This record gives sequence, structure tokens and C-alpha cells, in this order.
Amino acid sequence: MSTSLHYVERLPKTRNATPPLLILIHGYGSNEMDLFSFAEELPEDLHIVSLRAPLELGYNSFAWYSINFDADQNKFSDLEEAKESLGSISEFIEDFTKNNAVNNEKIFVVGFSQGAILSYALSQNLEKINHVVALSGYLNEELLNNNTNTKTDYFASHGTVDQVIPVEWARKAPIYLKEKGIDIIFKEYPVGHGVHPQNFYDFKAWIEARIH
Repeated sequence: MSTSLHYVERLPKTRNATPPLLILIHGYGSNEMDLFSFAEELPEDLHIVSLRAPLELGYNSFAWYSINFDADQNKFSDLEEAKESLGSISEFIEDFTKNNAVNNEKIFVVGFSQGAILSYALSQNLEKINHVVALSGYLNEELLNNNTNTKTDYFASHGTVDQVIPVEWARKAPIYLKEKGIDIIFKEYPVGHGVHPQNFYDFKAWIEARIH
């Protein structure tokens, strides 16, 4: 299969001609093995694919788009790079689902931080995504096209003491999506920029409820 994105995968452990597909999208400065550490704990029915971002920051450190700082240390996201990555991920999903036997009605995306930001945009711009888990991210309206995809549902979560992405930013996503009639569960946990153990069990249960 021709794709510009490197990935690792865990094949389903149960027999199913067309298993549900789960795609993992890591955060800034990480790599495809980070979220893949969840794979062994996730439902055996899933075909799991973990993507590596295209921008190399250093040894085993990658990003989907650059984050730049001005003289006052204000952060700016490179939206053009973000849009290029969205295109690459969309192309990967189209190619992968075309070349592998998966259930096109049960495509899950789990993104963390920068990966969660892209997951929101990816799912709103591409109707092929059925379910999204957005961990420690926010919905950036500048990455959305004019589509409103009401078919996708969401599990979003955030740490109440996150010093990387303020929880106030994350709280805007459920407001935006609910106004458009889109189903979203939003939960907060007493952690910083990371995944609380209860957070993992909650989103795992949310996925399990949507597999069968």
C-alpha cells in the first residue's frame, strides 16, 4: 500500500472478516509507539493502526505541525502544516480502508493533544470517521471546512490542571458540537497534560459500547 505515513499495527485477535478499525494519532514531540502502548488493553476485535507524524523534531520525536513562539512567548500553530497533515491522514485512511478488510461503518480515531486537535477536524471534514476519542486537545475551528458532519460521535476528555492546553479551551468543543446537534461526552480528570487511569477505562468502555 502506498502511503507517506509510517505506521505500526495490531491485527484483531478475534476472527472477523471485517473488523472495526481504530486509528491512533499521537501528540507533538511523540511518536507512533506512544499511544500504541494502549493497544494490548483495547478490545481484541479491533484492527489498530498507530500513525507517525511527518515532521521530525529530533530522535524519535515527531509533530503533525510546527508550534512557533513570538517574542512574548505566545504560541502559534502552523495551520498550513496542520492542513497538510489532515490531508495525509485522510489519504492514509482512504487507502487503508480500500486495501484492507475492515468495517467501514465502524472507524474509530483516538487522538492525544495535537492528535486530538486533528481528530476533531478530520472527523468533521471527512464523513468516513464514525467515532472519535479526543484526549487533552481542543477543537480548532480554523481547521474545519464548511462541512458539518453530524454522524460522528465523540468522547472528549481533559485534565483540570493541564498546563500545556488550558481546560477552558477544551470546554468549548462540547458547546460547539452540541449546538450543531452532534453527540459528545466530555469529562474532566484531576491530572495535567496526560491520561488519567480512570480516563483510559472510561474511553475504553465508550469504544466497547460502539463495537458491536
